[in-house]
Amino acid sequence: MLGTKRKVRIETERLTLRPPIHGDYRAWSSLRHDSAAFLTPWEPTWATDHLTRKAFTNRVYWAQRSIANGTALPLFLIRREDQALIGGITLDNIRRGPSQAGTTGYWVGEPFARQGYMREALQAVAHHAFTALDLSRLEAGCLPENNPSRRLLEQCGYKYEGVAQSYLQINGRWRNHVLYANLRHDRRGKTDVG
Repeated sequence: MLGTKRKVRIETERLTLRPPIHGDYRAWSSLRHDSAAFLTPWEPTWATDHLTRKAFTNRVYWAQRSIANGTALPLFLIRREDQALIGGITLDNIRRGPSQAGTTGYWVGEPFARQGYMREALQAVAHHAFTALDLSRLEAGCLPENNPSRRLLEQCGYKYEGVAQSYLQINGRWRNHVLYANLRHDRRGKTDVG
């Protein structure tokens, strides 16, 4: 459990990862608007009010509640050199008990794509999840044709596990997803039997 008093902030070589705040609205809505054609083929259909201040305010409150409840860790990627908001990454659906798992999802604005920022962020979030949150398994899914995302996951220690049929509605259609997982201690193929 993260607890309501805990401030989550992860520093990487070039980025600060932190929860969204109300003051991020203009930068977020501008980046999402300007990157819409780049993002929408890979995302669920945006609600008609997706880019409104009210929807963003709800997003900020959801982030605060999720962190306090220990159910998700939604973070924005802030480039330290100029404080630019460049994307977001969320560790969601955190499950405790026997599974100790969570699901990673991410997006990056088009001007910042393919510059290694998301690899830096995903590696940092995985480290945080395995060490600070004591999770054992991180899952992720993406569309089979999203080769940049598949490469990213593989570069960050995620291994291909299979295909989920009609997994999510993306851009208005139910789509299959390829599933990946990153394990804190990769024990696949090993047993305790000597």
